[in-house]
Amino acid sequence: MLVVFATTLAAQEDTVAVIGLVHSHVWGHLERMIGGQPARLVGIAETNPDLVGEARKMGAPDAVFASDYRQMLDAVKPTVVWAFVENNRHLEIVEACAPRKIHVIFEKPLASTLADALAITRLARKHGIQVMTNYQMAWWPSNYAAKAAADSGRLGKVWRLRGIVGHGGPGSTGARSQYFFAWLTDPVKNGGGALVDFGCYNALWSLWYLGRPEKVYAHVNHLRPETFPKVEDNSTMILSYRNGVGLFEGSWDLPRGFQDLEVFGLEASLDVTRDAVQLRSGREQARPLDLALLPPERAEPVAHMLQAIRGGQPLGDLVSLEMNVDVVEILEAAKKSVKTGAAVPLPAARPR
Repeated sequence: MLVVFATTLAAQEDTVAVIGLVHSHVWGHLERMIGGQPARLVGIAETNPDLVGEARKMGAPDAVFASDYRQMLDAVKPTVVWAFVENNRHLEIVEACAPRKIHVIFEKPLASTLADALAITRLARKHGIQVMTNYQMAWWPSNYAAKAAADSGRLGKVWRLRGIVGHGGPGSTGARSQYFFAWLTDPVKNGGGALVDFGCYNALWSLWYLGRPEKVYAHVNHLRPETFPKVEDNSTMILSYRNGVGLFEGSWDLPRGFQDLEVFGLEASLDVTRDAVQLRSGREQARPLDLALLPPERAEPVAHMLQAIRGGQPLGDLVSLEMNVDVVEILEAAKKSVKTGAAVPLPAARPR
């Protein structure tokens, strides 16, 4: 049932509402939102009583809880919605938010299918809203130090990427994990398994450094069908370029966590992790690059979204709508490649 809402907000006050708690990433962000930084949390919409109970334990004294997110949107009129729902519900959320002129943040990827991603784009353009896709690595100083080094020419011509993203698999016990596990391992609600869950990071890196590939080849493994009966738990993608290649792995079967990228130029290479960037040239010993602190509006999703809304600034490449439609296109081609066993050419131009 819908509780009573405060119906007026200060003019131009930056506010955020959460729709859904089934994506476990929410628990890493909710505490900051409850603290009012960088926008006031005004509402949380979720129908699952176990997840609502988890959120209530964290406090959120100024936020209201609702089971009907559309009623919540009309009552509190947030500046931004951060949705933590199943991937195949992202279009539904934009269909509700766009006509209300509410901007939207999703956890990666943008959508479970390319058709949904394109429909989201059309709605965002029609109604003039921003739609951001959030990745942890979009807020790492190391990511930007590496890209600046590559763009400066220190590596020579960048032609090869090798990335690995993964861990030992999603957890399945406890309220915060079991409902996440249920949809993450569903081929429709997630859009796939490990290929989608971690392939989106790899596709994003490849687009950022090398642009849109000409062909996509993918191979998957089902190593633990007893744990993941419906979807693949290990994946490999090869993204082919006229003068380059991207070699990528995404897995739920690794002995520890990885989110690592190697960037190869003709003269030097970079090893990129969350906390460091190492430059290697020839047989010289690896040298660490200096990492500069990012300004607040580039270091956190809501602050970045608010800068785009209030300051008229475009969203950064990694979280932009345009690049993340390309990510979903690559993932869709990868899934087709898995089915056919062949590389899938991308069309010269994609419908918009």
